[in-house]
Amino acid sequence: MSASKQTFFIVVSDLAKARGQIPSLSYHGNSAENFAAELQAALREPGLWERWRSLQPDPDAVDPLLGASDAQASVEAHQSDLHCDVKIATVLPHAVLKQRLGLLIGANWTLRDVS
Repeated sequence: MSASKQTFFIVVSDLAKARGQIPSLSYHGNSAENFAAELQAALREPGLWERWRSLQPDPDAVDPLLGASDAQASVEAHQSDLHCDVKIATVLPHAVLKQRLGLLIGANWTLRDVS
């Protein structure tokens, strides 16, 4: 895992309709604040990843690097009309962030910038 913190800026076009494909793992809220809290927890703690891993045909074959967490990760989200602007600061690699976002809201997000 990289030691340098990166900031990812993403946009969720319609947060109220943004859902992952596995209902038991998917985001079910409708506010920017609730989404930020749920994503932050998914990055800080391995619980979401562990639940996803247990659903796989061969959990032991899943790449353990995808289970990384960042206790200092922070997420801010702001609603504007239907879309939601999200700022994520973490040392986790993009692949881990992408996987967690996919579990929570599927492909309903766009990466705008990384710094």
